[in-house]
Amino acid sequence: MHAPQIAALAAALGLAVAGGAASADDAATPSHFAHDPYPSTYQRVAAPPVLLDNATVLTGTGARLENADVLMADGRIVAVGAGLELPAGATRVDATGKWVTPGIIDVHSHLGVYPSPGVRAHSDGNEATSPVTANVWAEHSVWPQDPGFAAALAGGVTSLQILPGSANLVGGRGVTLKNVPATSYQAMKFPGAPWGMKMACGENPKRVYGEKGGPSTRMGNIAGYRAAFIDAAEYLAKHKPDAPKKRSWFGADEPDSASDTGGKRDLKLDTLAGAINGDILVHIHCYRADEMTTMLDLADEFGFKVAAFHHGVEAYKLADRLAEEGTCAALWADWWGFKMEAFDGIQENIALVDRPAGSCAIVHSDSEEGIQRLNQEAAKVMAHARLAGIEITPEHAIGWLTANPAKSMGILERTGTLEPGKMADVVVWNGTPFSVYAQAEQVYIDGARLYDRADPSRQPEADFMLGQSTGDAVHAGGVL
Repeated sequence: MHAPQIAALAAALGLAVAGGAASADDAATPSHFAHDPYPSTYQRVAAPPVLLDNATVLTGTGARLENADVLMADGRIVAVGAGLELPAGATRVDATGKWVTPGIIDVHSHLGVYPSPGVRAHSDGNEATSPVTANVWAEHSVWPQDPGFAAALAGGVTSLQILPGSANLVGGRGVTLKNVPATSYQAMKFPGAPWGMKMACGENPKRVYGEKGGPSTRMGNIAGYRAAFIDAAEYLAKHKPDAPKKRSWFGADEPDSASDTGGKRDLKLDTLAGAINGDILVHIHCYRADEMTTMLDLADEFGFKVAAFHHGVEAYKLADRLAEEGTCAALWADWWGFKMEAFDGIQENIALVDRPAGSCAIVHSDSEEGIQRLNQEAAKVMAHARLAGIEITPEHAIGWLTANPAKSMGILERTGTLEPGKMADVVVWNGTPFSVYAQAEQVYIDGARLYDRADPSRQPEADFMLGQSTGDAVHAGGVL
């Protein structure tokens, strides 16, 4: 099926091909592909109003406020500014000399699906049984007892996207979590956050499947994506809005059998169709500039949008196109050279991706250890940019850790910046976050103080760690 045919099919289905996303009306009533049979049961922790007083505040919107206050109540940011009044019954926190930022958001994590201890029994991130496993959902592998969640909280991480691994062309759906202690993944699941769909290009899929019947080459990778999306486009055609209806396994209606092209529900095609439909955001593990270009062309062919490229050590080579496409680049500060497709990395990568108007640069972890110090990874970017003659301010760089990942994950209207009405996901730092001496002293999620470095009773510990010595080998996730 060629691009014009895809466009015609999309038009018939009411899809927005050019933008790869649903219209405003569609957003109000998501398609049946966004139906969630395992909905969030997250409940914020009740807490009194809190006034963080007299801090240096980085709002995540590009502003830096000196001697400013942040007022939180009922789980939301109420106000940010100087001289805010202390409401009745509120707790005042003297933040003089401290810095306050939005909570850090990691767009690329495998906590819970590759938890600590790192043993074979815990290897639940790659369903390496077929090149396209869009049918699997990472949330069904998340182990809430992973000690890494608490270690990440101590590093200021309040939300994170858990993704499948990169063995497959399409690895499945990722899930966005609030970083709160819980017994079930559903109690951590960020309410209303869209799913992400993990794809991978380059070396990993062809290495994993080269001896399993393919693909074994990069051209085989592309053929595999195209075949999968052709099937998904045809699957979408079975569910045109004007087709005769009957009750559906989606929880909505489906075409009557008289007009249906046949076939039962397909969980793999559910996810791929949701990506074309704009209900599921596409995140792609991709290193080389030429391959990122090809994947953008693939997205154009089938009418979906790439929310973010992950790892992208050569993203600096196509920074302008990424900005034009509205595609974020989730990158490391300085990882490179560990395989051929990572060979041409430079330490100024994020700084160069960040320069064009409309750009969306993100610092991500892909590491149970790196997630504990994403602020310092951002600081490395700032330092290397300065050596190259590019000055980046703290008020700008904080967006790499907060607003930009939230944008790529479809949750920016709810978190990622300190603006009235947004979730009160907030970190109080002992000084500038962009320092080797930086420590998160207090971490608030929906206005509740869930971590306090000075209060052991507010330092969550995974059930798995209860009774374990901190020196035990099982504590592979590390502590700050």
